[in-house]
Amino acid sequence: MLAPNGHGLDEFEHALREGRSGIRFYEKLRELKFGCQVGGAPQGVEEIKERYFSEEQRFSMKSTVISFGAIAAVDCWRDAGFEVPGDSSGEPDFDTGAIVGTGVAGIDLMCGYAGPTIDAGRARRMGSTIVEQVMCSGVSARVGGLLGLGGQVSTNSSACTTGTEAIVEAYWNIRAGRAKRMLAGGVEGESHYTWGSFDAMRVLATGKNDEPEKASRPMSASATGFVPGSGAGMLMLEDLESARSRGARIYAEVLGAEVNSGGQRQGGSMTAPNPFGVQRCIRAALDSAAIRGEEVDAINGHLTATMADPREVGSWQAALGVAPERFPLINSTKSMIGHTLGAAGGIECVASVLELDRGFVHGSLNCEDLHPELEPYAASVPHVTKDVQPRIVAKASFGFGDVNACVIFRKWDSRNDN
Repeated sequence: MLAPNGHGLDEFEHALREGRSGIRFYEKLRELKFGCQVGGAPQGVEEIKERYFSEEQRFSMKSTVISFGAIAAVDCWRDAGFEVPGDSSGEPDFDTGAIVGTGVAGIDLMCGYAGPTIDAGRARRMGSTIVEQVMCSGVSARVGGLLGLGGQVSTNSSACTTGTEAIVEAYWNIRAGRAKRMLAGGVEGESHYTWGSFDAMRVLATGKNDEPEKASRPMSASATGFVPGSGAGMLMLEDLESARSRGARIYAEVLGAEVNSGGQRQGGSMTAPNPFGVQRCIRAALDSAAIRGEEVDAINGHLTATMADPREVGSWQAALGVAPERFPLINSTKSMIGHTLGAAGGIECVASVLELDRGFVHGSLNCEDLHPELEPYAASVPHVTKDVQPRIVAKASFGFGDVNACVIFRKWDSRNDN
């Protein structure tokens, strides 16, 4: 976990429990005359890189996408009980692969360095590592090399659904017997070039530049748009037999999952989800998990602080088939870290698994003025952390292009291993 409000599982958990925001004011965005001048980005990354990687490795990690992804991948690998191989002469780990997705890839390096250098007629001065740092698959390739992975190593990209989709694809790979384990999740770099594109769309939060921690307001009546963010979140998915044979610590299990598209029909578009596609995705994930909607204890929503929030909650209710008074707890991790785009699903899946493993459901910040359409669900929206013991958490992501992904997680219990 490398998030705007914490690096590592313990620090991230504490931030979630405490409702600690990682959103900050950026003077650079004010100078560039952005409407939204706040954002979320991991802190202390250069110092972490120096501790984790050699000078030679850091030379080809100038892109924040690769830096963030490599740090989260190494942490995930170690937490799974493995040592990072220091010698590249050994045999690859053919039992393990990685799907590490990103939304925009190396735009920071391309726009800030490669473009100006090429335009100045100095293309050959950029060095031999520029391509690997800006190509879309650069982050998964870097992870695969660092860890010596011999299974499928790939980068997916499905806008804001990317991180969750990567986890679904990893789950399907393992279920099909194509790998014993897969490192999966999402990463997004820190770049005002990316954030500026969304500012141009008028979809970013405005009006709280002087109060950054109040800017991200999912489910709020006063929400004005999302806060851009960056970071990386990854899970190690593993076949149960393999995990048990090596005595791995198990946090949770994936019961079921689904990916689909609304086809940009029935109200769906490039930027808005088809509600029927969303509902179909959630129902299919429930069917895959062989559970009923009323068995879901908590939802980690996509919930970006746009006009789509009430529609999303309505789709959840329709898909779960429960009345508002029986609706599960629902929260938005984005209220503390902003919308981390391609990393969002990965980070929020880690948050979901932590809630299951450590027994809590974090609150959502800044929605005391709940959107009027969400008033029937008010009892299901925690504003501060609840010390409860959720058994099943549903996580879904909905991205530009009308693409959807949903994962159903269950708290690990060795009695469920049959």
